[in-house]
Amino acid sequence: TPVARAPYRLAPSGMKDLSEQLKDLSDKGSIRPSSSPWGAPVLFVKKKDGSFRMCIDYRELNKLTVKNCYPLPRIDDLFNQFQGSSVYSKINLRSGYHQLRVREEDIPKTTFRTRYGHYEFQAMPFRLTNAPAVFMDLMNRVCKPYLDKFMITFINDILIYSKDEKEHEEHLKAILELL
Repeated sequence: TPVARAPYRLAPSGMKDLSEQLKDLSDKGSIRPSSSPWGAPVLFVKKKDGSFRMCIDYRELNKLTVKNCYPLPRIDDLFNQFQGSSVYSKINLRSGYHQLRVREEDIPKTTFRTRYGHYEFQAMPFRLTNAPAVFMDLMNRVCKPYLDKFMITFINDILIYSKDEKEHEEHLKAILELL
């Protein structure tokens, strides 16, 4: 049974942010207008730089979702791999989730309701219960040739570790070519 909740109230200042972010996501092909009976409300989260990120409150949908049990790595196990390394780089795959397409039959479930209409995600949105596991699985498959040799992945971050700068340059080059 589709779950739909009324939009949350937004401060007038949030309307401009909402409109801009909807346009940006639409221009990138991440969202499209929707007439789905599903619908989650939108809220804004303040980022470190003072700007606001639009977030969808998918709690009701997440309650109905069959959980993907793909194991996320233990942080202490990841740190053990850095033994003997002295040079590190972190690559954050910004908006990495939006690189994944949602299956056509699941797109209507991602619908969110706003003052400016209803929209649905064609790309994987944040805050879906299985999004981290799905993205982590993809990253591990893509990075498999180098995984645990000189790099680790944790959701949308890649950490590259090396003994020295020369080796690190080779490792970085390999990962950037892979991506």
